[in-house]
Amino acid sequence: MTALISRDELKAAIDASAVTVVDALGGDYYAQQHLPGAISLTEAEVAERAAELLPDRNAPIVTYCSNPSCPNSQAVANRLTALGYTDVRKYREGIQDWVEAGLPVESLTTAS
Repeated sequence: MTALISRDELKAAIDASAVTVVDALGGDYYAQQHLPGAISLTEAEVAERAAELLPDRNAPIVTYCSNPSCPNSQAVANRLTALGYTDVRKYREGIQDWVEAGLPVESLTTAS
């Protein structure tokens, strides 16, 4: 099981530009809203796009999904780990928790 990261820890890492955040939902979900600076990378895309989007296999990466029960973030984390990424964590909650806490999100059309 991938190590978990809390909302406060993730916010601090994002604020410090110390992590790459991976939205495991992709598509319209990513377009509508995603965590600040997040890249979109679904499980189906990991093998093809991980090396391009995440060239440093030792850099901190956090995957997230919509909520704690969504399996996508764990699936992407597992695939990244299998490819040799060494510091992959999963956001304990998900974007729903982030939004409910009043934290900023971005979309493909505007940043808020």
